[in-house]
Amino acid sequence: MKTVLSSVYAGNLMYYSVLAKSSQVYIDGFENFHKQSYRNRCVISSPNGPLKLIIPIIRISKNIVKDIKIDNHQNWKKIHWKSLESSYRSSPYFEFYEDEFKPLYLENKIEYLLDFNQQINLVLLRCLNMDTEVIFSDSYIEKGGKVNDFRDIIHPSSVPTETVKKMKYSQVFQESQDFIYNLSVFDLLFNQGPLAKQLLDS
Repeated sequence: MKTVLSSVYAGNLMYYSVLAKSSQVYIDGFENFHKQSYRNRCVISSPNGPLKLIIPIIRISKNIVKDIKIDNHQNWKKIHWKSLESSYRSSPYFEFYEDEFKPLYLENKIEYLLDFNQQINLVLLRCLNMDTEVIFSDSYIEKGGKVNDFRDIIHPSSVPTETVKKMKYSQVFQESQDFIYNLSVFDLLFNQGPLAKQLLDS
């Protein structure tokens, strides 16, 4: 059965749990872009609780994900990187991985959202030691039939699954706030390092 995911920005634990358990995944770049989705946002832990990092996009009449351009006139990359630094500098593994991600924020000139998401995803898969084959669809993948479809399931309004609820680990601000479920996989990676994949596989 074909497993299908949306293109997302540094996906959450539910997203990477699907990747961890799949040998092959299709990313649908031909679906419509949905506002208030993970396609251009992720959620990390900050001193003040969950923090949304949103990539600004240029609105166009064609609303297909592969055609969405990033609004690089805004200073979002430096803001996102500073947010990651301030939130995770004291985590056990941020310094171990920061050189993998810093160039993506401070040196790249990627124009399209799909390409930026894929660059982040490739680095995350490498850091997580995942060998999942990621294939980009060459057309819209129809719903139904022999498709294990997570495009509408993994959404900011979705309730964390029981699998995700079992993924508890030490978080940076755990002494001052409750555990936050289903954050961007950044949170798991920077806090758990090489053990991150073990949790996603469970």
